[in-house]
Amino acid sequence: MVKKPTNKVYVIGVGMTKFIKPRGQVDYPEIGLEAAVKALNDAKISYDQVEFAACGFCYGDSTCGQRVLYQLGMTQIPVINVNNNCSTGSTALLQARNAVASGMVDCAMALGFERMQRGSLKSNWSDRTAPLDHVHNLNIEQTQPKAGTPRAPLIFGNAGMEYMRRYGATAEHLGKIAEKNHRHSAKNPYSQFRDIYTLDQIMQSPTIYGPLTKLQCCPTSDGAGCSIVASEEFVLKHGLMDQAIEIVAQVMATDSPKMLSTDAIEWVGTDMTRRAAKSAYEQAGITAKDVQVVELHDCFSANELITYEGLGLCAPGEAHKLIDTGDNTYGGKYVVNPSGGLISKGHPLGATGLAQCTELTWQLRRWTGDRQVPNTKYALQHNVGLGGAVVVTIYKKANNNFTQPHVGYNPAVEARPITKADYEKAASKKSNRAEYLAVEAKL
Repeated sequence: MVKKPTNKVYVIGVGMTKFIKPRGQVDYPEIGLEAAVKALNDAKISYDQVEFAACGFCYGDSTCGQRVLYQLGMTQIPVINVNNNCSTGSTALLQARNAVASGMVDCAMALGFERMQRGSLKSNWSDRTAPLDHVHNLNIEQTQPKAGTPRAPLIFGNAGMEYMRRYGATAEHLGKIAEKNHRHSAKNPYSQFRDIYTLDQIMQSPTIYGPLTKLQCCPTSDGAGCSIVASEEFVLKHGLMDQAIEIVAQVMATDSPKMLSTDAIEWVGTDMTRRAAKSAYEQAGITAKDVQVVELHDCFSANELITYEGLGLCAPGEAHKLIDTGDNTYGGKYVVNPSGGLISKGHPLGATGLAQCTELTWQLRRWTGDRQVPNTKYALQHNVGLGGAVVVTIYKKANNNFTQPHVGYNPAVEARPITKADYEKAASKKSNRAEYLAVEAKL
């Protein structure tokens, strides 16, 4: 069991960019700055008050976090760069939260960004052992795929097929997950894709592997997200409790030996999800039945199906029944991925976990307009990276007072770029700014 920290930690500010198709149009310093400025403005603080930062990205050199944050000021705080595969954003959030929960600092930032290459994920290194070589070898030995099959769809597709074989789910259930998430994303201005597709269109889109079609797979994306977390003392001192969201539980887990068994369902980190979810519910003092809204790591529709069970949203072997009853969307027991999820919102690896945090913060504040999940009390976040790490986080509103957005518009329903005035509110005092970065000239 993971011990619960003594000190409460609250999310006080969030922000994100639109998720866009990688075309080389924007670079990581620009998108990282936009997300950070939005989060600082939401928190009503400047960068001078941030005492620690964890910056997540998977594709980039060494100190990209510093390169982004120096645009706000060179305040000499600790900046930690994080890479934990697809769970990078939530890992950065965990680092920031731990810095506050331990009493080391009162205010910390978690920032995640990614500028990706187009097409299926691939390694940049050919002269060293791949971190997922053991899983890839199992996949190839057990399933004998066609040469050139993309690795990620291979792993998740085989897991989905094993679940179907074992419990009676069908390819149509996977298609229904994607249909739901594309439909949800139409109401999210930050989503990479906002088109609504019929189930037939999803099932008839090009086959990627096994039952997975193109519209059931997340795209590569560029984008950024940011969250500011703080101690209770900081929140009270700055009068932020009415907008604060408490992190009531947060647990990271890594793989058990089941990941290297011949069970394809376990190849996608299912056992670490079970472990993290169980510990998170214990920390929060709740069960899955107490949750209303979930942001779940649906890199492929098969992973959403499998993860329903891993998170305890249904009984073992009954994930497809949750779909049949409509208990994964509006009007049902849970609303899973109101943002559109990774399948439709997009998946810039370093930003995904922080975009999930942003959506759930907005949901708990009741800012999300026509995608609002009614009667939200507890929100659950699941962010997984193969190889492996998973972070499960549970949030609730700090009190029963509800405020309106104070930045001049509602960022939950309108995605605006930042202005020079936004930057000036967020940036540190001028004596800490480096003139050579010339941020103001870009805005």
